Amino acid sequence: MELFSGLLLITSIHLLAAASPGPDFILVSQQTITQGKKAGLLSSIGISLGLSIHIIYSIFGLATIIANSSTALWLIKILGGSYLLYIGIGGLRAKPQTQFMHTNDHIQRTSSLKTISKGFLCNALNPKAPVYFVALFTIVISPEVPMLHLIIYGLWMMLIQLAWFSTVVFILSRPRINKKFHQMGHWLDRIMGGAMCLVGLKVLTSKLNE
Repeated sequence: MELFSGLLLITSIHLLAAASPGPDFILVSQQTITQGKKAGLLSSIGISLGLSIHIIYSIFGLATIIANSSTALWLIKILGGSYLLYIGIGGLRAKPQTQFMHTNDHIQRTSSLKTISKGFLCNALNPKAPVYFVALFTIVISPEVPMLHLIIYGLWMMLIQLAWFSTVVFILSRPRINKKFHQMGHWLDRIMGGAMCLVGLKVLTSKLNE
């Protein structure tokens, strides 16, 4: 498959996958509405970086092994589901915000790193990712595809992911929309946290082949 044809195919498939509701979407929405545009964008960056984990093992042929190994999938499911529950419980425990401002740059840097890390882990520990990437890369990968093309495919998918969630962030951070959501404050955090807990429980209780 030629490079352009592969990019076109990946764009059509991965854009639909990125736009489908899931843990990443819940996290970005929650961070944007309750913490602001910067937190939403940082979460989006983290999610896009988390995608690199799946791309790397797919390029080197490990996705098929992972997808067909019940032990590997079980471990990913436990880690991923537990992490989603951890995030969700944090949202459920949210309290009404008091006025708070960052006191120095160090706190802002630490907060930014934590926000990026949260997005990274949310995507990297998604137990359904190996199966998805097996299906996607099986379509575009063949023995004659150069490594450079595979790298370009991977980077392009990360850009698609970032572009989609950045769009979500900018929509939700518009003053009129954000104000309506932000008035709900900690209640919205709890709603999003509950949704994340449900996703985590579904991951933990689902069968490996679902």
